[in-house]
Amino acid sequence: MVLVTAATDFEMQPFTSACRLDGVSRLVTGIGPVETAVNLFSRLSGRDGGVSAVINFGVAGAYIQEGGNKGPQILDICLAEKEIFGDLGICLEDRIERIAGPGLSTPLSFPMDAGLLAQAEQALTAASISCFRGNFVTVGCASGTTRRGRMLAGLYRGLCENMEGAAVARVCREFGLPCLELRCVSNLVEDRDRSRWRLRDACAMAAEAAALVVAHILVRGHVQGVEAQ
Repeated sequence: MVLVTAATDFEMQPFTSACRLDGVSRLVTGIGPVETAVNLFSRLSGRDGGVSAVINFGVAGAYIQEGGNKGPQILDICLAEKEIFGDLGICLEDRIERIAGPGLSTPLSFPMDAGLLAQAEQALTAASISCFRGNFVTVGCASGTTRRGRMLAGLYRGLCENMEGAAVARVCREFGLPCLELRCVSNLVEDRDRSRWRLRDACAMAAEAAALVVAHILVRGHVQGVEAQ
């Protein structure tokens, strides 16, 4: 069974409409890394012991790339190669400084499952949906200025930011489960201007893309322990 997670009902509802396959379980985790970790851990510890993979999807804010590099724009689909806890540490004016010292280290970076990532890209390509791949940055406080977004993008070579992905990846590591993350860009990380956001459209497109990926994985049986239904 594949467990599909999203932060909100607003994101999950269009996925439920788009994906009606057997072998799919769903979890709305809540917003932010703490709610996500608690609720996902509880779910995996309980009745869903047969989960073979976790697919996290939703919306994201895309970082404005420096040097003229073409980064994702609003309504582009992005796949995570790695998730990073971006603001866990000491927040200084121009950087995030990690807490260091004996007994103070903690995992901050989590690669996605290479097999799931390849299958997701195949599924999207087959549907003529282009996508970006790169580092996702998870924050506890979403960036509301261009300056902070550029700082985080530069620190982590970040593609986009969200508030749940690294927590999902951390819990999956604890349970030894492969993890995949897919997001659609609802806004750019710039000085906050909600009139420019495309939140509803991004939710629908993220859900559609996630449904395609889940169907590809389930029907073709590309996850160990997941059989075609």
